Amino acid sequence: MKILVCISHVPDTTSKISFVDNGTRLDSNGVQFIIGPYDDYALARAVELKESNGASVTVLNVGLSDTEPTIRKALAIGADDAIRVHAEPADSFFVATQIAAHAAGYDLILMGRESIDYNSGVVHAMVGELLGLPSFSPVMSLELSDGVVKMAREIEGGKESLEASLPLVAGCQEPIAEWKIPNMRGIMSARTKPLKVVDPVAVEARVRLDGYELPPPKGAVKMIAADNVGELVQRLKTEAKVI
Repeated sequence: MKILVCISHVPDTTSKISFVDNGTRLDSNGVQFIIGPYDDYALARAVELKESNGASVTVLNVGLSDTEPTIRKALAIGADDAIRVHAEPADSFFVATQIAAHAAGYDLILMGRESIDYNSGVVHAMVGELLGLPSFSPVMSLELSDGVVKMAREIEGGKESLEASLPLVAGCQEPIAEWKIPNMRGIMSARTKPLKVVDPVAVEARVRLDGYELPPPKGAVKMIAADNVGELVQRLKTEAKVI
């Protein structure tokens, strides 16, 4: 069985974000980049399936050369080889098209439910549509048995159980697996694992970026005595305007 895991290269959630060029570009100076946390869950589950089912795991990233340390970390965690599509990820449709161009022949295509930079949450569905495959998200558990995938998917107010035949696309989230930390052996072996760089397929981005802006700074905290319910209600009405 062949598994493709699509990973994003995103700023660590603890990074301080700023923008340059009149707010049109992220200032990456001093920013630590990581595998997207939801993609990390997908990768961890793929490695577990590899260990239990004898599968091969390929990771794919759409990005420029600065993403290769992130890809090497995925290889250190347990992926067998990697593909990097040499392009700036312009928008969700662009990324999905690049993934679909290299996903033929894989039995299971896993990725996170969304990236944590743009949070669009639509790439898995687009990839499924482009390949003519069913797609499911957000998948909380995934088991394989004789070519049938048993999944639990989060829905409003609960979860639902699903079964589908391979091949398919799944957008993953916790608790599908526990994140894996690469050990020294994995780090050393990642240096020699194949990383293939390919050119992007021609496709126009569907979204134009006008600019970024930071959220307004948080106001000062106002402390109200625990027994002063009247003042709390009044401030929620007149200042916070939430009731």
